[in-house]
Amino acid sequence: MASKSYFQFILFLLSLSNFSLKCCSLRNVDKETDFNKWVSWNIQNHQKKALWQAESVSQQVPGAGGRVLDGKLWKAETNKVRITVCQNGTGDFKTIREAIKSIPPYNTRRVILEIKPGVYREKVSIPKTLPFVTFLGNSSDPPTITGNDTASVPGSDGKPLKTFQSATVAVDADYFVAINMKFQNTAPHVVGSMGEQAVALRISGTKAAFYNCSFYGAQDTLYDHKGLHYFNNCFIQGSVDFIFGYGRSLYENCYLNSTAKKKASLTAQKRSSSSIDSGFSFKNNVVTGSGLVYLGRAWGDYSRVVFSFTFMDKIVLPQGWSDWGDQKRDTRVFYGEYKCSGPGANLTGRVPWARILTDEEAKPFIGT
Repeated sequence: MASKSYFQFILFLLSLSNFSLKCCSLRNVDKETDFNKWVSWNIQNHQKKALWQAESVSQQVPGAGGRVLDGKLWKAETNKVRITVCQNGTGDFKTIREAIKSIPPYNTRRVILEIKPGVYREKVSIPKTLPFVTFLGNSSDPPTITGNDTASVPGSDGKPLKTFQSATVAVDADYFVAINMKFQNTAPHVVGSMGEQAVALRISGTKAAFYNCSFYGAQDTLYDHKGLHYFNNCFIQGSVDFIFGYGRSLYENCYLNSTAKKKASLTAQKRSSSSIDSGFSFKNNVVTGSGLVYLGRAWGDYSRVVFSFTFMDKIVLPQGWSDWGDQKRDTRVFYGEYKCSGPGANLTGRVPWARILTDEEAKPFIGT
């Protein structure tokens, strides 16, 4: 029995033959022009096929009026529910933890927790079984969720929490959104001390977004653990590796503030293989503060971080990047800069393995 590829080949030969006969039968017609038309037809056909393949990735959802990129998300957003959290008892719940417990497991609706202004001293965890949760604060007076756990603090089992469990707010669920919120870990960092990693927020779910949020901490403020994440108009403050993790994230129009007492790093991205599609991209940001920092240091052998259109204050060290004392990483990491400005963007003293990106090289990193 002939294979599908064999028939495709025969059809291809027939099309060539048909084209040749057509060319021979046409008098006073430029053969080169006719050939170009044929090539153009094939290119257009290929483009249509590619477009069809791209559209097939999206989903046809009844009532959506066409295809949507994520059917689950579309359905959740069309069936929202709102819960109010207020410490004075005028809302549905007094604490954020109580409100989260009220959400049924494997929830399929967008649940908006409207959190009234105030300081919420509670450790908050959103399990993987609770997707589509939104924390919504007041833009003029954002609520603060605060804690002070560190990696060395004993947990309920008597063992140290470690960095992962030190987070004031831990999100393991997908489709999380936070708007007008402050996330804080008040534990200080003493230079030379061990076990002082103190996470303000850990995001481990995918397809998460943060708008107009602030993250305050010292060592390891924002644990951008894993998944697709978007940060817009956010303030992120810390001293050592204060944005770190395996995530694939875009930070846009954010303000990155260093409080390092000695030389430290702004980012520690842990991409451990060249085949892993992760990294941090910073677009239209401001890097400033009071402590000297590298833009990033290689937590993973294939760490990937790019800064574009970013203002860098004089706190950025001339070298720009650190291989964390492992020179074999110099040929593996992807540390790029594109059209940045400010005294810290001076490329004169940059490490030789930093990449000054061309327009084409920058394209994958400057859009969602």
